[in-house]
Amino acid sequence: MIIPKFWAEGRIQHKEKGKQVTVRRLGWSKTSEAEAQANADTRAQEALKRILTGEKLARWEKKGPYNGAEGVPICEEIVSEHGETIITRNSYGARCLNTPNVLFADIDFETQPRDSVSCFLTLVFMIGAALASWKLGSLIWFLPLGVGAIALGVSLAYGFQKLHHKLNGGVEKLANTRIDSFINANPDWRLRVYRTPAGFRVMVTHRTFAPDAPEVTQLFQSLKVDPVYVKMCQRQKCFRARVSPKPWRIGIESHMRPRSRRWPVKPEIAPVRRSWIDAYEQKALEFSSCRFEREIGRGTMNREVDKVLILHDELARALTALPCA
Repeated sequence: MIIPKFWAEGRIQHKEKGKQVTVRRLGWSKTSEAEAQANADTRAQEALKRILTGEKLARWEKKGPYNGAEGVPICEEIVSEHGETIITRNSYGARCLNTPNVLFADIDFETQPRDSVSCFLTLVFMIGAALASWKLGSLIWFLPLGVGAIALGVSLAYGFQKLHHKLNGGVEKLANTRIDSFINANPDWRLRVYRTPAGFRVMVTHRTFAPDAPEVTQLFQSLKVDPVYVKMCQRQKCFRARVSPKPWRIGIESHMRPRSRRWPVKPEIAPVRRSWIDAYEQKALEFSSCRFEREIGRGTMNREVDKVLILHDELARALTALPCA
């Protein structure tokens, strides 16, 4: 896990036979701006060499949050450090706990129909629309019939999804069933389960894990963990948990500056950003980001994990009765 304090951008140009190639690359460092700039310049030079040999690479590397460009570390403001655990402020202003080896898994409730079901039903109705147009003797009917087919396919997919959830006790019960099934198959594990506004958060407490360990993949697949989160863990070699509420869930309608979601920010924007953060943090005191529900499994608490657990529960206010946002 790499979360740098210093960032820079390297820029290099190449002119040849009236053609100009400009390449920009980000650089980072945990120690100094100079080292970050040297890293950026080196990465820009290496990218230019590869482009000139014919490799298709992006000329510019966009700054973004943790799920941004491949190979770029988490580009966020560091709020505090607790040993190997680092608290950052994400692109919309919430604080996030980042850890290299304490396994967190976010499970969002299934509220959207599966793409395969929607596509299958839509395809069936589109074929029906084509046949109906042919039967009517004019392709002009295909447009309105095709639009109706798409709407009907998606609508039925949502209907089947709702029926499936109802017959199985609802989305929350389905998610809990997956958690219980996993611990029944792995009784020597120890899981701590939290309720979030959109699902569950599972924290594994009996041992630490490398993000690319087979056991981690097994857990993610069994619990149907958010695929974006899975990619983040693999890409950034860390686990992550949001420990303060989402701004729009606590009545803050304005956005943190800059809207481009870049870090670090320009000096002239810093005061406006700081003012937004102060207002957000004050309002956030009235909410939790998750709520502890239960602990299952025969495993014993790992001492290293316990330190992160205490920090997580304190920052997320997981043991309070505050509304979850």
